[in-house]
Amino acid sequence: MNGQQLVEAVREAQATELDRLGSDKYLIAATGADLERAPVLRSVAESAASGRDTFSRWADEATGDAASAFQTAADTETAQFDRVVASLAELPNDDADAAATIDGTDAPLHAALADTDGTVERLAAGFVGRPLVADRTLLQAVNFFVNEADEERADLARELRSDAQGRLDEGVALLDSVCETDADWERAQRGAERVVEAAYEEYATALEAMGVDPKPVC
Repeated sequence: MNGQQLVEAVREAQATELDRLGSDKYLIAATGADLERAPVLRSVAESAASGRDTFSRWADEATGDAASAFQTAADTETAQFDRVVASLAELPNDDADAAATIDGTDAPLHAALADTDGTVERLAAGFVGRPLVADRTLLQAVNFFVNEADEERADLARELRSDAQGRLDEGVALLDSVCETDADWERAQRGAERVVEAAYEEYATALEAMGVDPKPVC
């Protein structure tokens, strides 16, 4: 196996979960059915705060190329958080000090990522599983702001989605460099799939609590 084959294997194994995370029900789950611009931005900011904190901790605990990759990811998530919070603060009637009220530990996937150990598993979780989820969920943020005729925030969501794709590409290269055996690739695949599964479980649980079926209506 190689990094690109790993990505395709995860996409295939988690196709149903990823498809449903990319549905228009995602923002209902993420915002508690409060489909306004501020709650949508807050959900995006929570994810960035979670990534910032998680990748920063992983950087401190890693060495070599992995430490550098995790620190770069932490810096990227910090910049994303700052941009989203600045956009949030521009909304009418929103808290000007929005950053102080956003907690990354509330973000989907935070607990799953925090519980991940091992360099291979962390690279797979943070640079494959998480970007695959972000690609689907951020598309819904793009669509939301397009429907709101808010092109500036739609562009912001597009840029964050592009960053997720860049991290996925980086994950492919990093895993190619650190995975040496079939056992390494198996651990990597489990690590990435566990993140997708955790994201879907939170999504489904949130919808079911509101009486919404997470399955698509055919």
